[in-house]
Amino acid sequence: MHGDFQKIDTGLISDRIRDALTDAIASGDIAAGTALDEQNLAQRYGASRTPVREALRQLAASGLVEIRPRRGVVVVRLTPQRIADMFETTAEVEALCTRLATYRMTPLERGRLMELHEQSSDAVEAGDLDAYDRFNRTFHEALYAGTHNGFMAEQALAIRERLAAFRRTQLRHADRIRRSRDEHGEILTAIAEGDGETAARRMRAHMLRAAAALGRYIAETG
Repeated sequence: MHGDFQKIDTGLISDRIRDALTDAIASGDIAAGTALDEQNLAQRYGASRTPVREALRQLAASGLVEIRPRRGVVVVRLTPQRIADMFETTAEVEALCTRLATYRMTPLERGRLMELHEQSSDAVEAGDLDAYDRFNRTFHEALYAGTHNGFMAEQALAIRERLAAFRRTQLRHADRIRRSRDEHGEILTAIAEGDGETAARRMRAHMLRAAAALGRYIAETG
């Protein structure tokens, strides 16, 4: 039992370190080309090297850092154009998933999506970015599952993971959390009406607005 608690604790710490590093890299506080040392990060965040190593592994999976021979873990240089290309791609994939999910979701799945949306209001009112980020992830993943196309859901999730850092960071701009939730509501209205084309268009716009919010956030913090 003690071992299980240790695993849970380590996981929570690694998530905290990952999120802190994500924000620092996306905002430019940690510059591209910077080598990240496990021991230094462990001291900085008051943790052992195990959760630090896991956090770095997750950052590598999302493309924010890469492991290089003799240099260790290095922050990747991502140009604004590269980030824009990634958001454009995910916007199209998410729109496709939303259109299919509109027609294929079961009533139970649709109800779950509505329930998630209602629950997210507390995080918005509290201005709790971490809580809303979790709701946001679950909301979008529920749409992937709603396509009832396993391969498409896998691909959408893989692309989401590559952009997870930036999708989280864009929520920091101004009142983006509230606007994001409002946009979810507009998407859900179209889904409830069985209008997959409108739902898809609204999802595409939702993702592109997120990209714009990220651009503004980076410009203001750079």
